Amino acid sequence: MKIGILSLQGAFLEHEIKCAKLGVDCFEIRNKGDLKTGFDGLIIPGGESTVIGKLLRELDLFDIMRGMIGDGLPVFGTCAGMILLAKNILNDDRLYLATMDITVKRNAYGRQRDSFYTVGDFAGYGKIPMTFIRAPYIESAAAETEILAVVDNKIVAARQKNQLVTAFHPELHEDTCVHEYFFNMF
Repeated sequence: MKIGILSLQGAFLEHEIKCAKLGVDCFEIRNKGDLKTGFDGLIIPGGESTVIGKLLRELDLFDIMRGMIGDGLPVFGTCAGMILLAKNILNDDRLYLATMDITVKRNAYGRQRDSFYTVGDFAGYGKIPMTFIRAPYIESAAAETEILAVVDNKIVAARQKNQLVTAFHPELHEDTCVHEYFFNMF
């Protein structure tokens, strides 16, 4: 198994460390040529969704990546990655990859100082650590979307076919279950 990690901005290095810990081969995607490398799945890290979205277009990655996801490439989006995959964003007129039938709210918990840590249930794995940094949450999801985690009555993790999203940052903890869940999707 080989995983491409979008490495334009954000917490991509932490995902690389998580892949290494689990013995999964990975590489950084920084330009269009990197998408020609054969790989089995894609991770879109947290960071700033507007910056990542802009860079996807400027580097001519946007249409290719959207097509790959539409064709079934497994993808895991954390925080900003969730925003990039969402078909609807409540408090932002911009749309990005728009491949997952969810509606998200950007910066739903407030500013940076409102970031927080909790422990919550993740489907099939029990309680796991969850760090929310200027995090979104899922306001609504299509019927075929599987809800994987809810914190304070807000959907914070979900799966729809080949797409997995979390509002929190599982790459920031020693726990590996969310990455294991993603790798078991293939």
